[in-house]
Amino acid sequence: MKRVKLIVAYDGTNYSGWQIQPNALTVQQVLNEALEDLLKEKVTTIGASRTDTGVHARCNVVVFDTEARMPGNKFSYALNTRLPEDIRIQSSEEVPPEFHPRFTETVKTYEYKILNRRFPDPTRRLYSLFCYYRLDTEAMRKAAEYLVGEHDFRSFQASGDIDPNRSTVRTIYSADLTVEDEMITFRITGSGFLYHMVRIIAGTLLEIGRGVLPPEVMKDIIEAKDRSKAGPTAPPQGLTLMEIRYPEWEKDID
Repeated sequence: MKRVKLIVAYDGTNYSGWQIQPNALTVQQVLNEALEDLLKEKVTTIGASRTDTGVHARCNVVVFDTEARMPGNKFSYALNTRLPEDIRIQSSEEVPPEFHPRFTETVKTYEYKILNRRFPDPTRRLYSLFCYYRLDTEAMRKAAEYLVGEHDFRSFQASGDIDPNRSTVRTIYSADLTVEDEMITFRITGSGFLYHMVRIIAGTLLEIGRGVLPPEVMKDIIEAKDRSKAGPTAPPQGLTLMEIRYPEWEKDID
């Protein structure tokens, strides 16, 4: 038995998120079926991030165990011939059996894109949120600075996902806002994220950019530890999982 790691990229538009669900098509289901067709054995994949319906990923990390003798680096080629065009394996390799993509210290990076212009652009509608209000990006950038550091992010946790036994403290290493032409990109890197956390932060930044809230309110929202104080949850299509790193494994796993 060996463990194989995959880097999986996907366009989440046509899927009900990553994780298998009983009555909906998911990325994990399609990947499992492709692996079982390839290996002729039952396969259970474990993904690092359970992305939501409509959310995209450039590098979700996935592992599975197999008895197959195929070299780890060959799985990417074999799987890509069996997967739909909106799911592609970027790399594959054999890893130590104790490597687990979720129960290991990680550094994750997400990007949320906002198309800020007068009219929608249909060619970018699946990968960004359209906003016709003129946004104050300097105010948004200033607000994002309050996110950096170790905080209790309970205010940015989906109200339906509260578990009193689970910590809501996370460390944010960077939170930046860049503008290129009409596209605003919010990029955030941290030790981990709560359910809907990045989308709720993005929704709050939009309220600040519109002038509904001042940038300094971000500090108050964090300290409140109250979901009702933050902005709305931004739609999923603007969000992409960009990178997942494993500091303690990086010498062994590239």
